[in-house]
Amino acid sequence: MSQPVLSLKNVNVYQDNNAVITDINLEVFPGEFIYIIGKTGSGKSSFMKTLYGDLKLKQGEGTFVDYDLATLKERNIPYLRRKIGIVFQDFKLLPDRNVYDNLLFVLKATGWSEKREMDVKINEVLDKVGMKNAVYKMPHQISGGEQQRVAVARALLNDPEVIIADEPTGNLDPQTSVEVMQLLKEINQNGKTIIMATHDYALLMKFPSKTLKCDSGTLFEVVQRTV
Repeated sequence: MSQPVLSLKNVNVYQDNNAVITDINLEVFPGEFIYIIGKTGSGKSSFMKTLYGDLKLKQGEGTFVDYDLATLKERNIPYLRRKIGIVFQDFKLLPDRNVYDNLLFVLKATGWSEKREMDVKINEVLDKVGMKNAVYKMPHQISGGEQQRVAVARALLNDPEVIIADEPTGNLDPQTSVEVMQLLKEINQNGKTIIMATHDYALLMKFPSKTLKCDSGTLFEVVQRTV
């Protein structure tokens, strides 16, 4: 059996000094697609932030893409993030530069320097998400769904082991949400592990997968009813 990409034992997730989820025991293996669901304020985002180093793991044991979250030093957070891709609800594209320069910015920030290699990589990830024709467009010139596709492309730049998607369809209409989900599912079928927080239950029904729920300070697996 392969090693888990994420392993949490007796973990408590804190927001400030309040434990928002307690006693998490979880293993996620390569190639899995995991939903994290729960009401607003139930701790989903705090859970995700703990994985990518925005919140410190104060209690319990956790390893994520071979990094020990409990002993993670500030200086090592960028290296952890090179091994994961993050997709946010609000796209987080830089509004003052075009699609190409948005992706170039990330590559330079993560240590790339060869112009030709960067060009090839940018073309490759935009091709994967069907956005090659938008390479020189500004974010405001493309739709919300297209911006999110570019955000997914950005998450793929460093060929991450895991993609963390925090409410990636939260700002999109239902049809566009389905298109973005189809894209994420395709990426998952090509071998990428995806952990996705969502409160869009319609998507869960349409694209069923292993589901964990944050509720009353706990995180537990729920079995989806099939109609």
